[in-house]
Amino acid sequence: MLYHSYSSYLRQRYGEKVYKLPISLPVTCPNRDGSCGTNGCVFCGEIGAGYENLPASMTVGMQIEANKTHIAPKYKANKYIAYFQNFSNTYQPPNVLQEYLAQACLPDVVGIAVATRPDCVSDEYLAVMANIRDIYKVDVFLEMGLQTVNYRSLTKVNRGHTLAEFIDAQLRAKKYSVETCAHIILNLPWDEDIDVVENAKILSALEVEQVKLHALYIVKNTVMAEWYKRGEVTLVSKEEYIERVITFLEYISPNIVVQRLIGRAPEANTLFTNWQTGWWKIREEIEQLMAKRETFQGRRCDYLNGKEVRKFL
Repeated sequence: MLYHSYSSYLRQRYGEKVYKLPISLPVTCPNRDGSCGTNGCVFCGEIGAGYENLPASMTVGMQIEANKTHIAPKYKANKYIAYFQNFSNTYQPPNVLQEYLAQACLPDVVGIAVATRPDCVSDEYLAVMANIRDIYKVDVFLEMGLQTVNYRSLTKVNRGHTLAEFIDAQLRAKKYSVETCAHIILNLPWDEDIDVVENAKILSALEVEQVKLHALYIVKNTVMAEWYKRGEVTLVSKEEYIERVITFLEYISPNIVVQRLIGRAPEANTLFTNWQTGWWKIREEIEQLMAKRETFQGRRCDYLNGKEVRKFL
C-alpha cells in the first residue's frame, strides 16, 4: 500500500462506499468580521472553500437530500458523511452548532465532519460534538485548517493564528475522543522542504487521525492574486509539488489517513489552479512515482519515542 487512502479507510470502517456531502451554514470567520482580522487569509476568496456548496439559506436536511439526489446515482453511495465545509463552522454559539449537527443525523448519515479554524475550538464545542456522537451514534470529525506549521508563513498569509492554537485544539480534541483532520498547503511560497518534513512530524507527534493536502491555487480578487499578478510570489513547479507530497508521505505516520493528495478549484474563479492539470492526473503521477521508487507512507517515520536512546533498550 502506497499510502493510507481515505477511500479504503471508509470502506474498511463502514463496510461500503461512503461519500461526503458538503453543507453550508450562515457563518463567517473571525478573520473576516474584525474579531482577529477583517480581510481574511490572503488566499481566501469571498465564498471561502465551498465552490460546490448549495446556498446556506437551505436547511441542513434540504441540502443533504439535494446532494444525495445528485451524487447517489453517479457515485453509487448509500452512506454519507455530512460535511459542514465552508468558513468556520464552530464560529457560532455552541447551542446553535448543536442544533445544526442534530439536523444532519439522518438515517443514512454515518458521520459528520465539521470544518473550522484552530482558534475556534474550545472544550464547550468539543463537548457538543461528543454529545451528538454519543446520542445519535454517528462519528464526528473535526477538520481544522492549519495550512503549515511554519509560523512565519502563517503570518505572511494573514492566518490570524499560529501553530500554538492548533496544538491546543488538537490536545483538547483528544480529551473528548473527537477525531481530527488537518488541512495542509504543501506549496506556500515561503515554505521550503524542511517545512514539508516538519509538517509531517508535527502531525504525527500530535497523533492527528487524518490529513488533507492542498496545492495552493490563486483565487481571483484576493490579496494573493494581486501579489501573483505583480510577480511578488512564485509557486513551485508541478514536479516539485509532487516531490513535496512524496516527502510528506514518507515522513508522516502510517496510521494517519490521507483524505487527498491535492485539492481542486474551478478555473473560472482562479488565476492559477494545479498547473492547469487535472487533480486526478497529478494524483496518478504521485502514485506512479512512489511505486517506481518503491516508497510508501511512513517509510521515514522513525523519529518518535526517543529515537536516540533505542540503542540502550
